[in-house]
Amino acid sequence: MELPKVIKALLSAQAAFNSEDYAKCFTPDAVVFDEGATHTGRQEIKHWNEKTNANYQITLEPVAYSASEQTSILKTEVSGTFPGSPIVLLYHFTLKDEMITALTITGS
Repeated sequence: MELPKVIKALLSAQAAFNSEDYAKCFTPDAVVFDEGATHTGRQEIKHWNEKTNANYQITLEPVAYSASEQTSILKTEVSGTFPGSPIVLLYHFTLKDEMITALTITGS
């Protein structure tokens, strides 16, 4: 499956549990919406990812990818130390200039 460079970088950072590199995939004012919470800016995104990694040791396995002019959707199998693991989630990306400006994570 052919993925944009920045999404590949995000997956690599997550595989290494590297929250610093994960946050660098986003624009400085990017927004992440996950589990009813909004995280704005690289610093908040980094802290959210650190907390998620510490609590759940999340691993992502890409299943499918589609893109339109408005958004890119990555279907992933998400595994970790949480009840019901693994689950399938959709990562809705908004990309601009090879960076992530927005990410919304939803159930499939």
